[in-house]
Amino acid sequence: MDNFGDVGVCWRLARQLAAEHGIAVRLWIDDLKSACRLVPSVLPGLDVQQVEGVEIRQWTAPFPDVEPGAVVIAAFACSLPDDFVEAMARRDPKPVWINLEYLSAEDWVAGCHRLPSPHPRLPLRQHFFFPGLDRQTGGLLREADYDARRMLFSPAAFWKALDLPLPRPDELRVSLFCYETPALGELLELWRQGPMPVTCLVPEGRALPCVAPIFGLTDLRAGDRLVRDALTVQILPFVAQPRYDELLWACDLNFVRGEDSFVRAQWAAHPFVWHIYVQDEDAHLEKLDAFLARYRPGLEPAAAEAVTAFWQAWNRGQGAAAAWSAFRQALPALAAHGEAWSAGLREAGELAQNLVQFFKDEIE
Repeated sequence: MDNFGDVGVCWRLARQLAAEHGIAVRLWIDDLKSACRLVPSVLPGLDVQQVEGVEIRQWTAPFPDVEPGAVVIAAFACSLPDDFVEAMARRDPKPVWINLEYLSAEDWVAGCHRLPSPHPRLPLRQHFFFPGLDRQTGGLLREADYDARRMLFSPAAFWKALDLPLPRPDELRVSLFCYETPALGELLELWRQGPMPVTCLVPEGRALPCVAPIFGLTDLRAGDRLVRDALTVQILPFVAQPRYDELLWACDLNFVRGEDSFVRAQWAAHPFVWHIYVQDEDAHLEKLDAFLARYRPGLEPAAAEAVTAFWQAWNRGQGAAAAWSAFRQALPALAAHGEAWSAGLREAGELAQNLVQFFKDEIE
């Protein structure tokens, strides 16, 4: 298992608060090995380190005795240590305590955003803060320099750095960052037999055991390039955050998973497929459908039906090959739709900025 989505969101937020808002940030992480994959300058053996203006601390048990800051953010329903909560209650003034929730497109989110929740015993209250897709929520993370970086991005230089030629006119270039799923094997086999070339770029991770059997292999590693009929697969080293944006910008279609890469794909405004994290009793499929219900308006009926069918097949692990043809035909419409969708997301505001304004409102 890994938790790149949780680490990715927390690191991205911490870095923005420090770099763009001048806030002293201390980030507690219990899994520094995952963090150093995303942020190569992180050293997994250190209990305390400074990286890009952020103090990173190893979350250990027992929890270190530290003075809580003026603002405490507990991300993704993590439980704060009892001793630390007691220290928060002793602080004067009391910290602004925020429970930063997972991203969801469900209708109930707007009604819960910013709601207070008093502590049952201590003179503290936390507020629920929800990332989201509209002004009734906290918005999505996007760095201030995102547009400038994209303007300077050179697809030709990107492909050259990977030692790949420029895409052919009839070629589809795909980035693949997903969880394990039997749907991947059937889709790769379909691409292998297909009438047009597909180049699939796969960062190291949980998808590799599903990719290897297509080529009669049991093990894959970064740098491998495999060609079979119409399908080329390039295995990439695990991609750090700034480089991952470039991968999304360069590809025609992006398969993403979890939360952080899902958000980045929406900003990239290219066609994408979301592999949502599996939850008990198929609760994740309700969240998938809630997003699709918001995402589909503006698409022609055939494209809307194609994206729904393929996303559902991909997340159920079966039927992806049967749904692929209609989805492939819808890619031009989805590309145009992605630009409009990304523009609409900006109207919700940006998550770090919205959090900072909330801090100020509560402190003042």
